[in-house]
Amino acid sequence: MNNRSDYDLPTEIINKQQEQNAISIPDSPHGRENLKWLGPSFLWMLSAAGSGELLFTPRIAALYGYSLLWALLAAVILKWFINGEVGRFSVCTGATILQGFKQLPGPKNWAIWVILLPQVVVAISTVAGLSGAAATALILVTGGTVQLWTVIIIVVTAAIVLLGQYSVVEKISSYVGIARTIAVVSAAIFVFPKVRQLAAGLVPQIPQNVQYQEILPWLGFMLAGAAGLMWYSYWVEARGYGAASVEGKESIDPKQLNHEEKNKLRGWLNLMTISNTLAVVGALLAALSFLILGGELLRPQGLVPKENQVAETLGSLLGDLWGSFGFWFMIAIVFITFCSTVLSVEDGFGRMFADGTQILLQGFGVRNSRWTNEKFLQKFFIIVLLAVLPIAIYLFFGEPVALLQTAGGIEAAHIPIVTALTLYLNHKMLPKELRPSKIVFGGTLIAGIFFGVFAIIYLLQLLGIIG
Repeated sequence: MNNRSDYDLPTEIINKQQEQNAISIPDSPHGRENLKWLGPSFLWMLSAAGSGELLFTPRIAALYGYSLLWALLAAVILKWFINGEVGRFSVCTGATILQGFKQLPGPKNWAIWVILLPQVVVAISTVAGLSGAAATALILVTGGTVQLWTVIIIVVTAAIVLLGQYSVVEKISSYVGIARTIAVVSAAIFVFPKVRQLAAGLVPQIPQNVQYQEILPWLGFMLAGAAGLMWYSYWVEARGYGAASVEGKESIDPKQLNHEEKNKLRGWLNLMTISNTLAVVGALLAALSFLILGGELLRPQGLVPKENQVAETLGSLLGDLWGSFGFWFMIAIVFITFCSTVLSVEDGFGRMFADGTQILLQGFGVRNSRWTNEKFLQKFFIIVLLAVLPIAIYLFFGEPVALLQTAGGIEAAHIPIVTALTLYLNHKMLPKELRPSKIVFGGTLIAGIFFGVFAIIYLLQLLGIIG
């Protein structure tokens, strides 16, 4: 038997162990204090509200009724698993999910390229599409052209994010989400369908002549797309959950922590799970309400939210119930929701692309440059990628729904990749005490397979292999 003392170990290993042992994770909040820590989950829930819930859910209901209710439930519940695993990594290490992906084995930073390249298209298309949809509400009130108001919305929201960053986005999104959910849930209760109609939609089925270019973006954006799932990592880090609150360190190795510190992280994981669950319940209530409103009010009239009539069509959801007041109230909801979602999108993409660019440039040996400065990179991407390019793309294409369908399709196809990488990362880097349970691991794996199957079917339909 070889009993080695600390003096037998290499100095750098001893120093690393001592450094890890010196780390003190703060205690997780308790009781009413938990309410102050719900921001990341609210922001995550609302980051795709303007597309997944407000736009695509009534559109799906208008086209297919309640036949895809089962898919809605599956998408929301399964994203709970994925989001929890993304958050788990940041809570336990204090690092963002992209910083974790760079540590995966294989060619240097291959996973970062796989993530960022498709998301360039998603970022530009989402900002352009959401802003164009918000502009369809403004022209009903002020007149003018959709193109003019789209440009103004993109410029103003980009300026807000540049000046306010996380705290402003968090507050605006939270208040808007609460007000919108209360309004649409109340309206859905008023027109609630027969129970057997909804029950029939719980049986997995695919409607005849279904178009997967409609379903895939809906499922991709429902609750949050692949990008939104990764943004949760940034918002958890920004809020200071768990290891992210340790000052002076970009990340920690949770395997080197003592038993007490690991228990503290378990407390933070429990808080994140509660927060994540509340966000999913809120999103599910809103999504079900929009499905009911679309099925009961739009489908009988043959109305489908599309392009420059998005706001006018959605306005009828409450206008048919509460007259002129309901119509204009819904128009206000449409405008504020789309704009607040643009804020969340610009903030999330700004953080993610800044982080990814830092990682890639450092991989090429570029250091101590303004192009590796996080704040500079965030501002650069918000101005160029999330303002200038969306304006150009919208003025060229001018179809907000088509732009969002493009972004949503990529998001849905990207979700299985993010899921697989995250599961591998957590298994590799976290100690057994902080890894997911078998149930959570299995649920996350099923989530990746679920979205992967829809993406494959969409691709086969696009290629004309299936009808």
